[in-house]
Amino acid sequence: MRDVLIIGCGDIGGRVARMLLEKQAAVTALVRSEEKAAELRAAGLATLIGNLDYGEDTPELPINGATVFYLAPPPGGGFSDYRMINFCRRIAADNRPEKMVYLSTSGVYGDCGGAVVTEATPLNPQTSRAKRRVDAERQLQEAARTYGFPLVILRVTGIYGPNRLPLARLHQGHPVLREEEAPRTNRIHSVDLARICLAAAEKGAAGDIFNVSDGQESTMTRYFNAVADLYELPRPQQISREEARQVMNPLMLSYLNESRRMDNRKLLEKLDIALLYPTLETGLKACREDP
Repeated sequence: MRDVLIIGCGDIGGRVARMLLEKQAAVTALVRSEEKAAELRAAGLATLIGNLDYGEDTPELPINGATVFYLAPPPGGGFSDYRMINFCRRIAADNRPEKMVYLSTSGVYGDCGGAVVTEATPLNPQTSRAKRRVDAERQLQEAARTYGFPLVILRVTGIYGPNRLPLARLHQGHPVLREEEAPRTNRIHSVDLARICLAAAEKGAAGDIFNVSDGQESTMTRYFNAVADLYELPRPQQISREEARQVMNPLMLSYLNESRRMDNRKLLEKLDIALLYPTLETGLKACREDP
């Protein structure tokens, strides 16, 4: 990877960028503000300022021959990812990526009743945000078929890491579901996710899809308790699902309505990557040591 374009250079994109700079890659990031652009330029990145929400506000992107990491989420509302529409309109036979990695979500599988999910599990998005992700995946898959570039899709579970912990919710005293009612989930540390993005670009084949998680089954309740214990905060109150419907916001409830366990064997075997934080315990300890 010599020329790299990152769409969406937040926490994960920034980590990917720093790893690539260490490999002497030329990295360009598309950002939405001059403030963010200045921060990234100081770190050694080239920047473009634009907004994929509106085609006329997007500059010409250095796509041709580049490795593209598309890490930006869809906009809110509806079932289509209009940012992806505007991006794909810029791909052509004479302006196509060398390779592309797209950061999707495990939410595209919907509620699986706690069953184990592999990459062959049928898609069943049940929320509008998950339907937008499916739309984005399909737009990119169509572009990859039409213009002949390799695309790798990463379906990511809950991300945690430094500055990505629910400390504010704990301080504010938000409740969680009773452990016996909480859905099954998985997580991935942000450092490992950035490493997986690079491994996908280096070792993933055209059409590859990978479930991204540390492989450790958990619940959101157990996760909140672990964070509280680590930071010596009171554990959150546990309430029933019926009580949750009265006090939790719709977004949080939508997460609690889906249960699945992600199989990450394909990720570990095909990308040949050893996770730095294969358990929540090791990942949280690292967050505390390097806030």
